Amino acid sequence: MRRLGIAVYPQYGTEKDQIDYIEKASTYGFTRIFTCLMSADENDVGKLRGIVKRANQLGFEVIADISPTVFEEKQLSYKDLAYFKELGLSGLRLDLGFTGLEESVMSLNEYGLSIELNMSQGTKYLEQILSYQPNKYQIIGCHNFYPRRYTGLSREHFIKCSQQYKEHGIRTAAMISSNFALYGPWPVHEGLPTLEEHRGIPIDLQAKDLFQTDLIDDVIIGNAFASVEELKLLSAINRYQLELKVEFNETATNTEREIVLASQHVNRGDVSAYVIRSTESRVQYVNEDFPAHNTQSISRGNVTIDNSGYERYKGEMQIAILDMENSGNTNIVATVNPEEQFLLDRIRPWQKFKLVEK
Repeated sequence: MRRLGIAVYPQYGTEKDQIDYIEKASTYGFTRIFTCLMSADENDVGKLRGIVKRANQLGFEVIADISPTVFEEKQLSYKDLAYFKELGLSGLRLDLGFTGLEESVMSLNEYGLSIELNMSQGTKYLEQILSYQPNKYQIIGCHNFYPRRYTGLSREHFIKCSQQYKEHGIRTAAMISSNFALYGPWPVHEGLPTLEEHRGIPIDLQAKDLFQTDLIDDVIIGNAFASVEELKLLSAINRYQLELKVEFNETATNTEREIVLASQHVNRGDVSAYVIRSTESRVQYVNEDFPAHNTQSISRGNVTIDNSGYERYKGEMQIAILDMENSGNTNIVATVNPEEQFLLDRIRPWQKFKLVEK
């Protein structure tokens, strides 16, 4: 199951502010909470207890970011995680880890706490832990987030690190950033995404992109407090299949609209550099007539259906990846939302996708 999460930082706002936020998130289907013990003092931890108690009542999984310094400051041992269980936590995220042996011992804790690893390092850290024979079923992973502009992960590094965890069957998570939230664990507030290219773009597109990689199971809003509209947008996205918003031309026929909206689209395996091809409609609508209209030059993001001038191809739906000439045998019926067009480059051979009206 793919899940959505929020972050809470008890040092910002009252306990009631935090509880109101998690209750609101709960109504929109959020089930994970990220928090940070490294930036929390004793007063914050006291406030966190009440917040976590309410979160647990609502069925949230609450995982706190820690490092070896937290153990040192609180005079705790990695061999006994009772303190964290008493806080009501579901797991610990190791922003900075140990040697691998300690993590393997922690994964066998008697309280069932998950041990979440920092996925963004790009080292053999995971393999080192696995070599110590941990309880693999209690190990999960979550990428870092980056409050300073231009410091987030590149897509190449993100994909490489995520694949490393997926190859070992480890559950994964990554962070997206609210464009309205003001708070994170540290004083810099320029957004909190994992991927630098996500900074500043609409929050639902960040989540769509992460789920589209097929490498991320859980998506968490790294900063607080996200707006109600953002929570609502995230609750509405399809977590298991890419859906792109389109706007129809006025001349699109009812049959063309039906092909675009009602079909389960599949990108052909023999992919084109120019278009995403969904060809089943040309079989299903073989007996339909497709009069020519809107046959101007084709631009990236245009949704097209071949008209009766292409007898063999009539009824085939395509989405343009590149600008192209039009022979006059292709109708432009709609356009993918410009903000979402970057996702066209992410659609893989044989991938299923849907189009929805904007």
